[in-house]
Amino acid sequence: MEEDESDRYRAPALDKGLDILELLAGVDAGLTQAEIAKKLGRSPNEFYRMLDRLVKRGYVTKPEGDRYSLTLKLFGLAQLHAPVRRLVSYATPLMRELAETSRQANQLAVFDRGAVVVIAQQEAPGYWGISIRVGSNISLFDTGSGHVLLAFRPQEERRMMIAEAARSAEQTEPPAEFFHRLDQIRDRGYEIMASLQTAGVHNLSAPVLGPDGRAIAALTVPYIGLVNQTSAPDKQQTIDLLLSATETLSRLAGSDVRPVPRGGKPA
Repeated sequence: MEEDESDRYRAPALDKGLDILELLAGVDAGLTQAEIAKKLGRSPNEFYRMLDRLVKRGYVTKPEGDRYSLTLKLFGLAQLHAPVRRLVSYATPLMRELAETSRQANQLAVFDRGAVVVIAQQEAPGYWGISIRVGSNISLFDTGSGHVLLAFRPQEERRMMIAEAARSAEQTEPPAEFFHRLDQIRDRGYEIMASLQTAGVHNLSAPVLGPDGRAIAALTVPYIGLVNQTSAPDKQQTIDLLLSATETLSRLAGSDVRPVPRGGKPA
């Protein structure tokens, strides 16, 4: 019997791992090892070593007891390739215009494997400004970008992101008040907070939304008060400029969701 061309170079272990990932991708509450085996029509013992490796490599987690769930690692890997390059190409002229009109630097960041990663940044047009190197990993818990990326995600996704960040940074998960702050940010449409890394800087952050209304990126202006430049926009005017930029970028990303009306005040 002639071998099927598609099966000539089969890799059973790889197939088994992909079967697990594809199965867990369609399940919200996770599955036990026995449930995975039953749904895939195999013995539970066949999956023990594969699940162990997927957990150790960060693709699968066991947040509650013996139930396995996907992490966001695959999502993060996907973001770092063509979609992210396309997002940066759309964002670059808008970020340049925002820097010119606000007289402030700005940066674009996404969530990737437990950290917030800066994927683009624009220098301030004058002598003074705060810039962060592209590729830098910043905290999910104490930055404006991190807060916005969490605030504009569903509750279950927030918990997964926080668990992943806490694990990768060896930090404890934030208190209940933190989740209340995220809800306030979502209602307001943006974050405004004193920088926890640099004195005298206020992080102004707003989401870039995808078609499903989730934050696919955060655009942040590390706002500094400019002395003897009375024509420079103040903090509220800069927020308005930031929101205009993120609304335009969200539309380019396919979203028709507008998180906050013009003027920066919640509806």
